[in-house]
Amino acid sequence: MTNRWAVQLDKLTQTYQREFGGLSASQLNWKPNGKTWSIAQNLDHVIKVNETYFPVLDALRREQYRTPLLGRIGLAVRFFGKMVLQAVEPTRRKRMKTMRLWEPAASDLPADIVNRFGAHQQALLAQIADSQDLVRKGAIIASPASNAIVYKLDTAFDIIVSHEERHLAQAREVLALLPVA
Repeated sequence: MTNRWAVQLDKLTQTYQREFGGLSASQLNWKPNGKTWSIAQNLDHVIKVNETYFPVLDALRREQYRTPLLGRIGLAVRFFGKMVLQAVEPTRRKRMKTMRLWEPAASDLPADIVNRFGAHQQALLAQIADSQDLVRKGAIIASPASNAIVYKLDTAFDIIVSHEERHLAQAREVLALLPVA
């Protein structure tokens, strides 16, 4: 499988594992304040967001996915795709409130969250590899968070990668503040 998302996600997976894989559960769950997610919560959130795309991809493959009416309007598809992609840019400093379905678990996650993330990434890579024909066909989907937000499947994969990069930066910020034992 050689697609740009696979290359980017493989690199991200290795980076997450290298930078956070040696941390203890208490280090992974440490938060500098009540408004900042821990490293573990960042990982949990990324897994949750990515997994909400899996049923959409399965429905597309089974030809049982119903594209929302708004998905037939090219201007809306381009507008929302660009809007969401800009919102998850890793360099964007403005914090956003996440949707309830994507909120991470309380910060008491086991140390195996990094390994769970790695296993999740392999499942994600398999989903993307199995979807290349759908990308070529220009499949349009709604965001798992709202049928009113539509974009192309290739944009969805760009969003996933950018979102992972954004949370890597957030997790690094927490790591930099982690008290030395």
